[in-house]
Formats: sequence, structure tokens, C-alpha cells
Amino acid sequence: METWMNRSSTDDFILLGIFSYHATDFVLFSMVMMVFTVALCGNVLLISLIYIDPRLHTPMYFFLSQLSLMDLMLVCNIVPKMAVNFLSGRKSISFVGCGIQIGFFVSLVGSEGLLLGLMAYDRYVAISHPLHYPILMSPRVCFQIAGGSWAFGILDGVIQMVAAMTFPYCGSRNVDHFFCEVPALLKLACADTSLFENLLFACCVFMLLLPFSIIVTSYARILAAVFHMRSAQARKKALATCSSHLTAVSLFYGAAMFIYLGPKGYRTPSHDKVVSVFYTVLTPMLNPLIYSLRNREVMGALRKGLDHCRIVIQH
Repeated sequence: METWMNRSSTDDFILLGIFSYHATDFVLFSMVMMVFTVALCGNVLLISLIYIDPRLHTPMYFFLSQLSLMDLMLVCNIVPKMAVNFLSGRKSISFVGCGIQIGFFVSLVGSEGLLLGLMAYDRYVAISHPLHYPILMSPRVCFQIAGGSWAFGILDGVIQMVAAMTFPYCGSRNVDHFFCEVPALLKLACADTSLFENLLFACCVFMLLLPFSIIVTSYARILAAVFHMRSAQARKKALATCSSHLTAVSLFYGAAMFIYLGPKGYRTPSHDKVVSVFYTVLTPMLNPLIYSLRNREVMGALRKGLDHCRIVIQH
């Protein structure tokens, strides 16, 4: 770490970004900043509602608060630096700053992937074992699930950060991306990175496919339980509680698998940038909307909060 801190300004990387300075790019940049603002406000609001309203102090909403916290940190790790570089025209990021960005990004994406997988197990227990739900999903179990997601994600982030920043970068400093991402950075290394890339691929397979297998298994059991329900209303309610989670899973895993598990021959840096925008900016905006607009309890908590604010203002 001390070696990293002693790097000079000549070791800075240049983030080529996703925007140029044409009129259309200013419009696209404005749209990204609007999405960032909505993501910021939406996740802060959802976390606040879950913390304040006692009716939302349940395992599902605890996991949602953790998911929103991860999304909040993810957009704040990527977008502000991208905005500063675009508006200032400098486009540079220090060697240490690049390493920190990689560490946070990998940690948060890994943690979110694991949490989404374990949230499927929570839905399975709620639908298939409702009478034992308070015991099977006790506060202790919930903290263990959330803590395990954070721990594995952070471990993955630290390993990838240290490994990627250990390689010598003695040629071009131009990173063909809008933030420091390991695959884009390794293209600039003047050393053989094939072993690390193979290990990176294996790690991504584990961090993506393990929770994905939990999701598939959980929902297979959920569907079996739903088909055995006699009441059509009960089936509808059970499927409704899962629809938001399935939507969030589809958005996250679709983009992540394209980036990390897709064939390299069919990918270009431009495609990677567009998909990265999707799951680093757009998905964190959509998640709180998906879970709030389609959830009566969250909307009820929001109305209660607005009514309270209105009463305070009137007095």
C-alpha cells in the first residue's frame, strides 16, 4: 500500500469515458445525471422509510435496506468522478484512486449478487414455511445473511484490487472505460495477465452462478408450493411478493453475466460501457422504484411520512 501511495502524477490513468463533447453527448450526460439523482434520492428515501416505520421492520425490508445501501454506494463510487472528469475535461484518475474505485465496485457488485440470491431463500421460507418464518428468519439469521454477503463481496473486492494494481503498467495509460474496471485495466498491463484473468473468470463464475443457483432452486420450490395452494387469491399474493425480486434479479444478472461471462469475441469496449451504465447507474435507480411502486406497505409508509411532514409544516 505504501508503494501505491508513493506513485507520482505520471502514474495517473486517463479514463476515456463514454461521452465526447458533442451536443447530443451533453444531453446524454444530463440524462445520466438525472438518473443518478433519482437513484440517490430513491435509495436514501427507501432506507429512511424502512428505518423509521415499525411496520417495515421485517426480514424482507431489512434486506431491501441493505440492497439500497449497496446501490447508493455503487452510484456514488462511479458517477461523481465521471461527472467531474466530463465537466472539467481532465479525465484523469490517480493510481490509488483507481485501485479504490476497483475495490469498492467489485465489493458492492459481489455483495449485491449474493444478497439477491439469499433474498430468494427468504421468499421461499415466507411462502413455503409461513408458520416457521419468524424462527427460520430470526434477526440473528438476517444479520448473518447480510453480513455474509458483505464479507464475501469485500473479500472479493480486496483480492481483485490488490492483484490488478500489482501488475506493471508501463505503456499507455488510457483506460477505454468511464471508470476503473479490472477487465479494461488489464488490457494496459505490460505483463502476462492470463493466469489472473482465468482466476478472475473462475471467481466471477462462483460469485454469479452460486447465488443464481440459489435463486433458481428457491423459485422452483416456490412454484411447487404455489401450485399446491387451493386459493387463487393466495397464489396471486404469493407470486406478487416475488415479482419485484425477480425483476431486480433479471436486471442485475442479465447485465453482469453479459460483462463477465459473455464470449470476448462478441464484445467491444462500446458495448461494455453501455452495459456498465445499465447496472452501475440505471439498475440502482430502478431497484427502489420496483420495490416501492409495486409494494403497498412501502407506499403506505411513504404516505404516512408525507402526511406527518405536512402536519409539521402547517404548525
